Amino acid sequence: MSDRTLYLVVCAAGPAPHVEILVRAAIDQDWDVCTIATPAARDGGFVDVAAIEAATGRPIRHRYRRTDEPGRWPKADAIAVAPMTMNTVTKWADGHADTYALGVLTEAIGLGLPIAALPFWNAAQAAHPAVDRAVETLRGCGVRVLYGDEGFRPHPAGTGGSRIPTYPWRLVLDALDGRAIGA
Repeated sequence: MSDRTLYLVVCAAGPAPHVEILVRAAIDQDWDVCTIATPAARDGGFVDVAAIEAATGRPIRHRYRRTDEPGRWPKADAIAVAPMTMNTVTKWADGHADTYALGVLTEAIGLGLPIAALPFWNAAQAAHPAVDRAVETLRGCGVRVLYGDEGFRPHPAGTGGSRIPTYPWRLVLDALDGRAIGA
């Protein structure tokens, strides 16, 4: 195992079934990857649980662990969120922690961890004023939101499927490069 731990939060968005690309790239960069799926990503079949668990050697988490349950993970050195949905960005910016993924993300800001987030939403969703407010709030907290000139550009509504093959997974790792402990 690596001495650098990356928590990877995966949301229920079009590219999520291909998150193994990011997992393998992180492992190749000597990260110990701990994967957290939003409930919608895990329960909605967006994530190949068996493949990710086999690649990382760790179970995917999707809910808070009870204190009597084993399996505490090592502390995170950095956090990646990819793909990040509109739902996650707006709830995270507002401080919601009603899922394990959001709890980890809200706490990570307070811990000062390096965080990079790579969105995936369409232009109609991006037009909602909550999106820009949320992105600016998170950027103001030190989160590297790879949006607009920073990386991801929304696609026209109804065309997300055509964007999946070109989803820029590497951007999230590049954004963390040199910012995390031990990097």
